[in-house]
Amino acid sequence: QVQLVESGGGLVQAGGSLRLSCAASASIFNSNTMGWYRQAPGKQRELVASIASGGSMYYAQSVKGRFTISRDNAKNTVYLQMNSLKPEDTAVYYCNSYGLRTFWGQGTQVTVSS
Repeated sequence: QVQLVESGGGLVQAGGSLRLSCAASASIFNSNTMGWYRQAPGKQRELVASIASGGSMYYAQSVKGRFTISRDNAKNTVYLQMNSLKPEDTAVYYCNSYGLRTFWGQGTQVTVSS
């Protein structure tokens, strides 16, 4: 069964850090681009960061220099290290696997208090 399972969300004060993890089924991890999206209340889902199977990365301008995406191919896991968090980073964060088909995780809540 294809799965994306996120973990690591929570409540943190502004300026703090969190690390999100997404464990994926091998069939949708190895050759796919893995990404993190977020959706704040009343806003559209947006791409935060992505990492291709070959390692090339993309970051949204709003998180450049603060967030780092990485992947551990041995563990079929993608990470999002989030530093210097701001209240505007508050959202549900979704893991995404993009290839011939697209898969989504269930989402994990990140709340940054001011």
